[in-house]
Amino acid sequence: MGLLSKKSLSELQAEADRGILRRSLGPWNLIALGIGSIIGTGIFVLTGTAASQNAGPALVISMVISAVGCAFAGLCYAEFAAMVPVAGSAYTYAYATVGEIFAWIIGWDLILEYALSTATVAVGWSGYFVSLAHDVGLPIPAAVTAPPFNAPAIVIVLLVAALLILGIKQSADTNTLLVAIKSLVLVVFVVAGAAYVTRANLTPFVPPNTGAFGHFGWSGVLRGAGVMFFAYIGFDAVSTAAQEARNPSRDMPIGILGSLAVCTVLYILVAIVLLGIVPYQQLMVADPLAVGIDATGLTWLSPVIKVAALFGLFSTMLVTLLAQTRIFYSMSRDGLLPRAFSAVHPRFRTPHVSTMLTGAIIALAAGLTPIDVLGQLVSIGTLLAFVLVSVGVIILRRTAPEVPRPFRTPGVPAVPILGAGICLAQMVGLPLATWERLVIWLCAGLVAYAAYGRRHSLTEIDRPTPVV
Repeated sequence: MGLLSKKSLSELQAEADRGILRRSLGPWNLIALGIGSIIGTGIFVLTGTAASQNAGPALVISMVISAVGCAFAGLCYAEFAAMVPVAGSAYTYAYATVGEIFAWIIGWDLILEYALSTATVAVGWSGYFVSLAHDVGLPIPAAVTAPPFNAPAIVIVLLVAALLILGIKQSADTNTLLVAIKSLVLVVFVVAGAAYVTRANLTPFVPPNTGAFGHFGWSGVLRGAGVMFFAYIGFDAVSTAAQEARNPSRDMPIGILGSLAVCTVLYILVAIVLLGIVPYQQLMVADPLAVGIDATGLTWLSPVIKVAALFGLFSTMLVTLLAQTRIFYSMSRDGLLPRAFSAVHPRFRTPHVSTMLTGAIIALAAGLTPIDVLGQLVSIGTLLAFVLVSVGVIILRRTAPEVPRPFRTPGVPAVPILGAGICLAQMVGLPLATWERLVIWLCAGLVAYAAYGRRHSLTEIDRPTPVV
């Protein structure tokens, strides 16, 4: 295939029909997958960081900006996911709209979103685990809880990978239970903390800028939106499970938009209560929700929050690692990655080799890398993918207007343009060092494509039956 070669939509739909991944997920499973991925490190950890360093009480505005951008992008994802119900998310959509080289760039970019997101969440999980262990009198030595050897983070990633190998239905059922637990605890936090909110902690709502871009003021609100965007990453992970949905044309839009709506409401309520209880200057901590509860005097609720955070972060890792392995599955089926990444276990019907390899690499990254570097890379990588998906809807409406669309993004081209524009604005708000890392990563991806992907790319006729 050439650089601009594309899969036709008929090829993609035929691939979906003959796929051997088990179709076992209904709309509630998909909504739970989205919530499981979205509610994690963003709300349990980064809320305190973004409030104390960037936006103050105006973090609520930052969250709204991120949510609006995600909503526009989510409408675009929903159209693609219903029309092209195969594993691979934005990678597959790019292959159908703008060609192979752009699909490779997005697939490579999505590694920043899913693989590094899993590593980021694992580091956050480790922080809450160490804190809870200390509370119950079982302190863990600092030498094994931080880079260059964060043992809890490594172990939890390997455990998640093992669960995913056992099967998508088992993983989804486990995720649904964990989602119910962590969502309930967030509701309890809001209800219990609402009585302790004071107006003084929310004033001034937009703290004056300190003289540096991104440190409070309206530039801080924009920087906060870029940081908190990490908290919304996950609704697009629903689309990577399209080939395992029972009725993707109906259920994918429900899963994507439903999970985003639920989490947006929860986030805004949690942020208002947290920032109303504790002055934002005091929230530069690893467990801001626990600090908020401690400030109310309801100390019995603090360990409950930490346990819920552990459950919540585990379910987030479950979904993001699932998403990463499904993207590798699709790229391998197209010949852009070695065939081992599309090998499917004969009993569990899951891409077990890809899951094992990916889990091992992510565990290593989680053990070695600080959470702030990981989090900003994940945000900028995901924002770029959202921009490209939004543009892809406009392109496909022009190049293939006759193709049936079970779900149509409303307001085209306005909605995709707004989605791309808001995501680009949030990218601009991120630090220059994060942009530099993104450019280096994408350049490395182009080298990998030239060295392997382009020479091994397959047409639909050449594409082999998945290895079982």
